[in-house]
Amino acid sequence: MKALFVGRFQPMHLGHLKVIKWILKKYDKVIIAIGSSQESNTNKNPFTLEERKIMINNTLKNEGIEEKKYEIFGIPDVHDDKAWVESILKKAKFDVVFTMNPWTKRCFEAFNIPVKKHSMFGDISASKIRKMIKNNEDWEKLVPKEVQKIIKKRFD
Repeated sequence: MKALFVGRFQPMHLGHLKVIKWILKKYDKVIIAIGSSQESNTNKNPFTLEERKIMINNTLKNEGIEEKKYEIFGIPDVHDDKAWVESILKKAKFDVVFTMNPWTKRCFEAFNIPVKKHSMFGDISASKIRKMIKNNEDWEKLVPKEVQKIIKKRFD
């Protein structure tokens, strides 16, 4: 069985990694949809789609997760719930969606797709990490090493 995990990954952090590993204990494959894929170079969405794909792919490879166990694709904002879900369904087939976002939950439930909450692994958020980077605080411990490299390259 396949599970969908939607996130912006701005940036990918250790909480995201733990959720992906948790999903893979229960499902054969995790499909990772990178939301707001058209957004980059803003305070809320500093990283490009390509940077976010590299963050995720390099991290999962370093964790020893085989490429056949995951799939990554970008999904742009379309500001239409039905069209947004349909655009995801055109790219991937899955059995369940994992999210903590009420809007994402509502969108998929409108299509009668099962939605479950994933476990939370600590108090890590990408917005908190972006703020820490901006304030030159100690953010490195909240993201995988592969993500640290991309962020440092971007902001140094």
